[in-house]
Amino acid sequence: MNSRIVSRIALGTYLVIFFGYLLGPLVVMSLTAFNSSSFPSVSPWACFTFEWFDVLFHDKHIKTGLKYSLIIGFGTVALSVSMGLAASLVLTQVWPKFRSTFYTIIIAPILIPGVVLGISTLVFWDRLSIFMGLSDGSMLKDLFHNGIFLTILGQSSFIASYAMLVFVARLQRFDPGLTEAALDLGATHTQAFRKILLPFMRPAIVSASVLAFLASFENYNTTTFTIVEYKTLTTVLAQKVRLGINPSISALAFIIVALSVFAALGNEAYRRNKMRKEQAREKGEVPVRKGIVPAFLKGNPAAIIFVLLAFGAITMIYTAQSYNPAQCKAEVLAAKQAETARRIEELRAARAAAAAEAAANAPEAQEPAANDSADNPNQGAFGGVFAPTNLNETAPADEGGSESSNPNQGAFGGVFAPDNLNETAPADDGGSESSNPNQGAFGGVFAPTNLQDAAGSGN
Repeated sequence: MNSRIVSRIALGTYLVIFFGYLLGPLVVMSLTAFNSSSFPSVSPWACFTFEWFDVLFHDKHIKTGLKYSLIIGFGTVALSVSMGLAASLVLTQVWPKFRSTFYTIIIAPILIPGVVLGISTLVFWDRLSIFMGLSDGSMLKDLFHNGIFLTILGQSSFIASYAMLVFVARLQRFDPGLTEAALDLGATHTQAFRKILLPFMRPAIVSASVLAFLASFENYNTTTFTIVEYKTLTTVLAQKVRLGINPSISALAFIIVALSVFAALGNEAYRRNKMRKEQAREKGEVPVRKGIVPAFLKGNPAAIIFVLLAFGAITMIYTAQSYNPAQCKAEVLAAKQAETARRIEELRAARAAAAAEAAANAPEAQEPAANDSADNPNQGAFGGVFAPTNLNETAPADEGGSESSNPNQGAFGGVFAPDNLNETAPADDGGSESSNPNQGAFGGVFAPTNLQDAAGSGN
């Protein structure tokens, strides 16, 4: 076999395994959003349904978390993109010997765990309010303890580093001579930045904004410490996972995946269409509108896939308005009940067979026991410790018919004898009561005179 064919097969296999590992969980989770099972699962498949999207749209906790996630996301984008752009400009203009040190300082927040950033942000602003002597109820005091304010600051502390890396990569292709020429021609630094540098950085600003928003939207480690009394989408989902989830979470995941796919395809379709127009402009071609297929779809597979998926999404939304899985659910419930009844009958039959087998083997098992000595109290599983006479004061009668006079012959040494709580010991063999109060099982500790203030002797 040709080595080129082998390399292509190996590359194709690798790509299938890689994208299967990367996208497989997302596909499985998206499928669980359309299964009527109360727990996210694909197998066994019950009924095709859209009900979990309705449950998602009526979940007030999800809607509240989504609202605050969007607010925090836009605030983080505004702050982190501004900080990242400023840091990238300083990095390109700072003294070369200090550049590596400055770069390390700016990148450091990425290497710090999010838990540490969240706790440090919360503690810093709390101590700052105490240091400034802010009183309870003041505007700054409330601001320094506001969860949205703290979360935006905590997330921006490391997301700005990501934005800076995007801007630095873009600035490496910028020609500083353009800015210098503008300054030589009389433009101010503000004009040079606004009319020359900012248009050049616009693609990087868009990329950094999208990156910052996504990083803020999915952040949990930092947010869980700084959000205080508010809730974001990630914290709400974390609580639902701990308390128990249903496929409405899968519906949310499907919506996020679908929006991401649409955004990626839309961006790719726009980029290819723009490239096509630029090439046509360079060649001096005049666009001619002819045919049924729009011009932006020609030679643009991303646009074609985008249109097909959009048509599929519209069809699915329209179908969801009238589709009712009640009949399917009733059939599935009846099948489950029949399966349960069948298993119960099988279990009962198995138990009856086991009981019959035990009854058939019972005489054989009991025959050796009948031949045992009846006067051996230790033949039981517990050595006869629960025999009725074991609580008596004296041992049971011996073979001669006489009762043993040794009170310790019982299993518990006669400790449960009725007169063991008396002040004096029981009568001896001569019929006289012992005068030693310590002869009882408990040494006469329960004698009535033991609770008196003075001893019985009067001392």
